[in-house]
Amino acid sequence: MTNHKTAARCRGWWGAEWATRSFRAYWAGEASSLAGSSLHSVALPVIAVVELQATPGQISLLTAAALIPGFALALPAGALGDRYAKRPLMVATDLAAAAVVAAVPTCWILGALSMPLLYAVALLLGALGVLHDAASVAIVPELVPHAHLPHANAQMTAVYNIADTSGAYGGSLVVGLAGAVRTLWLDVVSYLISAWCASRIRHTSGPKPVVVQHPSMLLAIREGIRFVMRHPEQRPLLLALAVHAFAERIIVTYAAYTLLIRLHAGSAGLGVVMGAAGVGGLVGALAAPRLLRRFGPFPVMWRGFFGYVVCGVPLLIALPGPVWLGVLAAAGAVRRAAAAAAGSTQRALRQQLCPLDLQSRAEQTCVWLVSGARFCAALSAGGIAAAFGVWAALLAGTVLHLVPVALLWASPVRRRTTMPGAPAELLTNPAVFQQSTPQEEARRVP
Repeated sequence: MTNHKTAARCRGWWGAEWATRSFRAYWAGEASSLAGSSLHSVALPVIAVVELQATPGQISLLTAAALIPGFALALPAGALGDRYAKRPLMVATDLAAAAVVAAVPTCWILGALSMPLLYAVALLLGALGVLHDAASVAIVPELVPHAHLPHANAQMTAVYNIADTSGAYGGSLVVGLAGAVRTLWLDVVSYLISAWCASRIRHTSGPKPVVVQHPSMLLAIREGIRFVMRHPEQRPLLLALAVHAFAERIIVTYAAYTLLIRLHAGSAGLGVVMGAAGVGGLVGALAAPRLLRRFGPFPVMWRGFFGYVVCGVPLLIALPGPVWLGVLAAAGAVRRAAAAAAGSTQRALRQQLCPLDLQSRAEQTCVWLVSGARFCAALSAGGIAAAFGVWAALLAGTVLHLVPVALLWASPVRRRTTMPGAPAELLTNPAVFQQSTPQEEARRVP
C-alpha cells in the first residue's frame, strides 16, 4: 500500500492514491510507444510508395508483414512474459524497436533502402510489439492495488483510443510536414522515451508473481490455454471477444468503403465519423469506473456488446446526405464509448480472476484468438462481398455481434454484479481453477 506522502502525490495527478509513481511511468511510456507506432504505421507505406514506387501488391505484403506476428507469436510471447521479469522485457523490446526503426532512415541516407528491408522492419516491429505487449499488459496487476485494476485499465483504454483515433490524423500530419523518412527519427525517440519510462518502474503494489520452472515452452503455453478454457468466467469472456473481433473486422473492412462510395461522404465526412468515434471512445474509457460502480461488471459488458448491434444498424440503412452523416457520427461515438467501457471492464475482470504467474499467458491467449479471428474475418468479408455484395457483408457482421451478447447472457458471467476480491489462493495458486498434475505442482517454486 502507498504511504500518506505517496498518496498525496498521486492525488495531485489523477486524484487517486492508487496511481503510484511506477504506474505513472508505465502510463507515460506506453503513451509514448503508441504515439511512435502511429508514426511508423503511416510512414512506412508512404516511404514504400514515394521512395520505392511500390506496387499495390507490395503494399499489401508490407501490411501483412506487420500483422503476422500478432497471431504467430502471441502464445510464445505470453510464456516469455510469465517466465521472465516484465520490466526488463519492456525495456529491451523498446530499445530493439528503436534500433530497427533507425535502420530505415540510415539506409535511406546510404542509398540502400529497399522493399525487402521494409518487409523486415515491419515484421520485426510487429514481433517486438507482441513481446512488449505480453509484458506491458500483464504488469498492470503488479503496479496497482487489486481493487483498482478497473481504474488502471480505464486509463490505458483511454490512451489506446486516443492513439487509435489520432494515429491516422497525427501521423499523416507529421509525415506531411517533416517527410516520411525524417518522421521515423521521431519514432526512434518515442521508443527511447518508452524504454526510459519502463526503467523507472520500481514499486509494485501487489504480491510478487510465483516463479514457475517449466521444462518447455509448449507446456507453459498449454498451461495458460488450459487455465483460460477451464475457467467458468474466463472462457465465455474469451469466446465472446473472439466472435466480437470477427464480426467487427468484417464491418471495419467495408465501413470506409461504404461511407465513400455508397454514401458519397467524401474524405471530410469520413473524418467527421472517425473523429466522433474517437471522442466517444475516450469518454467511454474515462467513464468506465463510474459505470462499473453504479451498474456492476456484467451490465457494463453486456450493454457494451449489445450497443454494437444497435449502433451498427444506421450504417445498413443510411442514405447520402448530411442528416444521415450526423446520425452515423453519433452512432459511431456511442458505439465506441460502449466498446471502451466494456473493453476496459472485461480486461480488469480477467486480470482479477487470473493468478499473477499466469497473467501474460492468459492475456496472450486472448490476443492469439482475437488475432486469428480478425485474419479469418478479413478473408470471410471478401468472400461474402464477392458473392452477395458489400451490404450483405455489413449485415453479416452486424448480426454476428449478437453472438457475444448471447454468450455472456448464458454464461456464469451473468451473475457477476461486483468485481472479484483478491483471495490469496487466487494470486498464488492457479490450481484453484484447473486440475494440475502432481508433477506440475512440484515445479511451482514459492
